[in-house]
Amino acid sequence: MMNRIEIRDFASPELSVYASLSENQLKTIYEPCDGLFIAESPKVITRAIQSGCEPVSFLSDSSNLNGEARELLENAGDVPVYTAPDAVLSTLTGFHLTRGLLCAMKRPHLPDAADLIRNAHRVAVLENVVNPTNVGAIFRSAAALGMEAVLLTPSCSDPLYRRSARVSMGTVFQIPWTYLPETDGRKDRTDMALLKTMGFKSAAMALRTDSCAVDDPRLKAEDRLAVILGNEGDGLTDETLDACDYTVCIPMTNGVDSLNVAAASAVVFYSLSGRNKGGST
Repeated sequence: MMNRIEIRDFASPELSVYASLSENQLKTIYEPCDGLFIAESPKVITRAIQSGCEPVSFLSDSSNLNGEARELLENAGDVPVYTAPDAVLSTLTGFHLTRGLLCAMKRPHLPDAADLIRNAHRVAVLENVVNPTNVGAIFRSAAALGMEAVLLTPSCSDPLYRRSARVSMGTVFQIPWTYLPETDGRKDRTDMALLKTMGFKSAAMALRTDSCAVDDPRLKAEDRLAVILGNEGDGLTDETLDACDYTVCIPMTNGVDSLNVAAASAVVFYSLSGRNKGGST
């Protein structure tokens, strides 16, 4: 049975995770232990729960209780479900709830990067990708197009930010991911030594005169390949580019020099994934 609690006191501390705490504050709310994140929409929340994330509370539009969220909330056990009309929730949270449902969840403990990619053959690496929408879109492409894991430098936007998870359609909970350690005290550089130690060749997306095309057969022939995507404005750091085995570009027409990093990720993942080699990895 649903543990429904109608909102009467807007200053209730139980609601602070939705009403007053920023996403960065949620990340550190339980330091040194893992913090909280907010998942939005029944589909994203369901995928988070299926991946093992533990719900702490729900916030629901009253009219949504008999909609697509009903089964999810009825199976939530004793987890409190705070409810109010959408107009009230919009005042409380500052925005209209996507599909009428939010869920505060405990952040999952992230694995060690080396352990995560130990048995992988195709991984995506994000270096200083700071836009949450781009991060979410890249995760969706990675999950759909054959990547087996995603590694992020510490400077990247958090995949569990509400916008990232929503844009990813919940695939941030389906594809394994973790952060790389800082390199030489910098959060914006990829740990190339780790990739090489784990047996990966690296393919950096960059506009350089020595770049090969994304459909170069040498890339598809690599057994273990890390596809590295850089910052939306500056691209990859010089140190990362210098340490890569390949630099790769997507041929353009009509005078366009490049695609948005999220769009580029879909092209390169499809081209370089194990599925597109004619066999599985």
